[in-house]
Amino acid sequence: MVKAKYQSVLDLGAKLNMKDGDVQVNGDQLQIKGTAATPYEKDLLWNEIKKVGGENPTDLMADISVADGSVYARHTVQSGESLSLIAKHYFKDPMKYKQIFAANTGLLSSPDVIHPGQELVIPNM
Repeated sequence: MVKAKYQSVLDLGAKLNMKDGDVQVNGDQLQIKGTAATPYEKDLLWNEIKKVGGENPTDLMADISVADGSVYARHTVQSGESLSLIAKHYFKDPMKYKQIFAANTGLLSSPDVIHPGQELVIPNM
């Protein structure tokens, strides 16, 4: 029953290609363990956990580590995106485009010019 309750969390972990994943049911508690690629992916998982189980679920124990904590995320630019749209997506603040630009000066020459397919570093804030 508890596994079914958190199925959306398990599905998200699979979609994010969590490494070293392990899921066990111990009585009425679900225990999950794994490694997310970045802090952003870890945040996505925790947000889904809170969505399903509330702020402090007692029926779930999660041990989620991060493989690469040197960046918040890596983002592949899609057609129609701008740095401000990307900043709004990750940080809820379009003005943080400046920090994204600063983290990618080796790739970008102007914050106004990005191209689909470019992989940008989204810095830790």
